[in-house]
Amino acid sequence: MTVNLLEFEKQRFVQFCAELGEKPFRARQLMRWIHQSGVGDFDAMTDMAKSLRSVLKRDCEVLPPKVISDHTAGDGTRKWLLDVNAGNAIEAVFIPERTRSTLCISSQAGCALECSFCSTGRQGFNRNLTLGEIIGQLWLANHSLAADGEDARRVTNVVMMGMGEPLANFDNVVAAMQLMLDDNAYGLSRRRVTLSTSGLVPQMDRLGDACPVALAVSLHAPNDELRNQLVPINRKYPLKELMAACLRYIEKAPRDFVTFEYVMLDGVNDSVANARELIRLVSPVPCKINLIPFNPFPNSGYTRSSVPAIERFKEILITAGLIVTVRRTRGDDIDAACGQLAGRVQDKTRRRERRIAETG
Repeated sequence: MTVNLLEFEKQRFVQFCAELGEKPFRARQLMRWIHQSGVGDFDAMTDMAKSLRSVLKRDCEVLPPKVISDHTAGDGTRKWLLDVNAGNAIEAVFIPERTRSTLCISSQAGCALECSFCSTGRQGFNRNLTLGEIIGQLWLANHSLAADGEDARRVTNVVMMGMGEPLANFDNVVAAMQLMLDDNAYGLSRRRVTLSTSGLVPQMDRLGDACPVALAVSLHAPNDELRNQLVPINRKYPLKELMAACLRYIEKAPRDFVTFEYVMLDGVNDSVANARELIRLVSPVPCKINLIPFNPFPNSGYTRSSVPAIERFKEILITAGLIVTVRRTRGDDIDAACGQLAGRVQDKTRRRERRIAETG
C-alpha cells in the first residue's frame, strides 16, 4: 500500500526511516526535500542513495489535495478549491502583500459551529481534515508559486482562518503547525503562524501547552446575549470564561497580545453603545482589535456596516487607547474574502440530511 508522506509528522519520518534500516539523519533529509524544497519526485532527491530512492518510489508518494479550480483575483489574491474526497471540497487562499505573503488554510470540510454570518458555517460539517490535507495546502501553495516562476512570493505567514474551527481538529492542526515551525520543514516563526478560534476554551489551554502560536479570537459581539446569537459556541463558553482563557494563553504565546476579530454588521453590532461595551469587555486583556467589514453572500440576512459607521466605531475604540485595524477586503471578486470560503460548494452535510429527515 502506498503511503502519503504528507501525512507524516516529524517522529513518523524518524520511525519510517528506522523501519527501512536508515539512520535518523535520513528523516531530516526527507523532510527537507518534501517540505522545505517542495519536491515530490523521489528521483530528484539526489543526496539519497539510489536504493533508498527506489524504495520510496515503490512504497511512497507526496500527494496534496487535488486542485478543482485555481483563480486569481484582480488584487492578486489566489484561491485554490481542493478536492478532499467523498464530495467534499475545501479552499486555501494566498494573499500577497508588499512585505509578506500569507496563506489562509482550512482545517475542516465545513464547520459545525454555525456562526450566523459565515458562509462556510451555512455549509454544515462533514469531517476533520487529515494532517496531510492541512499541510498539503501549504505544500501546494509553495509548489504552485515556484512552478509559476513566483518563488519570490513563497508563503511567509500562515493563518489558520480558512474553513472550519481549527481547535475542533486539535491533533491534526497541531501536528501541521509543528511542521510549519520545524527548521527542517517550513521554518516559520511562531509569530508568523496564527490560529483563529471561535473560543473553545479547553482547547485554547491545550494549545498554549502544546504549540503556542499567535492567537486570534473571533469575538464579533461585546456581550453574551448578542454573541449567543452570532457565535453559538458562546452558550457553552461565555465571554467571562473566554477572556480568562485569553489571559492564560498570553502567558505562553509568542506575542504579548491577542487579536480580537470583530465582523461589522449593519445595525447589529456596530452602534456607539456596542463600541463602548466592547471597550469594557476587552480592557483587562492585552489585545488588538481587527474590524472586518462583512462580506455578503446570498441569503445571509446581514448587510455590511457603512464606512462612516465603521470609522465611528474605530475612533471610539482608538480614543479609549485600543489598537485597532480595519481589515482590507481581499479577493471578494472570487469569493475568497473572510467568511465566503466554499460558499458555492454543494451542501452534502449530515446537518442537511437531519433537517430533511425532521421535515419529511
